[in-house]
Amino acid sequence: MSTRHAACSCEQLRLTVEGEPVRVSICHCLACQRRTGSVFGVQARFDAEQVTTEGASRQYIRVSDEGEKRAFFHFCPDCGATVFYTMEATPGIVAVPVGAFADPSFPAPTRSVWEERRHSWLRLPDDIEHVS
Repeated sequence: MSTRHAACSCEQLRLTVEGEPVRVSICHCLACQRRTGSVFGVQARFDAEQVTTEGASRQYIRVSDEGEKRAFFHFCPDCGATVFYTMEATPGIVAVPVGAFADPSFPAPTRSVWEERRHSWLRLPDDIEHVS
């Protein structure tokens, strides 16, 4: 079983996962673009039992575009980097921004969502699942 470590920029907020992700996906929604400062977000989802956290975090709650479900983003109060989040729509799952692992060998995404907001110049792997 693999063990991976994720952290914020100052490494005050840390996370450890045991085992492989349930899914790795790219999200092109505008909220992920704003949160990451990039043109998309990439996150790995894990069963909550796979995840342990250390350090202090603050929480930002975002309501979905439909206004029905909330997402709870946990970020470092010192450097501001998001290290993990949970969503009402998927209880028992913890999502971790792949960049927080700082591991270029991390598994590639297999799913791409909110593609109607994808930047036209962005090219994705040929074998990725596309969800609008």
